[in-house]
Amino acid sequence: QVAHEANRVYCESISDRSQLRWHNAPEWQRTSAIAGVKAHLEKPRTPRESHDLWKAHKLADGWTYGEFKDSVMRTHPCLVKYDDLPEAQRAKDVIFAGIVALLAPFVAE
Repeated sequence: QVAHEANRVYCESISDRSQLRWHNAPEWQRTSAIAGVKAHLEKPRTPRESHDLWKAHKLADGWTYGEFKDSVMRTHPCLVKYDDLPEAQRAKDVIFAGIVALLAPFVAE
């Protein structure tokens, strides 16, 4: 939940209001965040690895590249190689990894 909220607040700071608060977020969005946290708890991930895992999860769930994020059409503009992401989008992977790393010692096994 904390990683999702940090990501949501960062997205708002770059004028992306597509993320809802955790308790209002659709199940697919919460599931995606949980999968990301579990991957980071399994072993430390670089921002590139984090993005690649997120991208693989999205593609496996039927999402495709699209110019705009659309949860009905399942399109997302970040479904590209990490090197092709704008810097503002790469920052999300850094923030997510950082939040999980900071909180990992407090997560119950």
